[in-house]
Amino acid sequence: MLDDTSRSPVPPEQRPREEYAQLCRSWFFVWPQHGWLQLLRPLLISWLLVLPVTLLVASGSFSLRRVPLLLVAVGALAALLLPLLLLLRQWLGWSYVNRRLLSERIVYEESGWYDGQVWEKPLAWRQQDRLIAQHEVRPVLVRLRQTASAAAAVLLVGSGICQALGRFLLL
Repeated sequence: MLDDTSRSPVPPEQRPREEYAQLCRSWFFVWPQHGWLQLLRPLLISWLLVLPVTLLVASGSFSLRRVPLLLVAVGALAALLLPLLLLLRQWLGWSYVNRRLLSERIVYEESGWYDGQVWEKPLAWRQQDRLIAQHEVRPVLVRLRQTASAAAAVLLVGSGICQALGRFLLL
């Protein structure tokens, strides 16, 4: 029986399973793959690294300087933007690979000159790719969606609280 990979015109680095393997080897994209702690730790570190910068920028406001609690709250909320951007980038990478794994066709570049080609996946490829998408990639996407939703909710609720505090304390 011939191996389907030997007859594939798709360059090896553009095959969905290889793209998935590249994500798994990436130091950045592997964060959400192994659980909540491995995802939250680097996000917390990125938030802590940006926090002094956002506090410095927020301290430029004369009205915020008068209310240190509000200054810290505004700086902490602004620092959430970097973790949200990191989550967005991870979501884009994982969802791209998920779409490629679930697709019945592979769109690829033969020579790198934007000469897009399309190749229909054999049934065995589709079955293997679907299994990877369902059991490996989908949990990652769920974890990313839940984390991004929680961070966005904290940002929205926190900004509402900051506005209310600002109106109350700066009167």
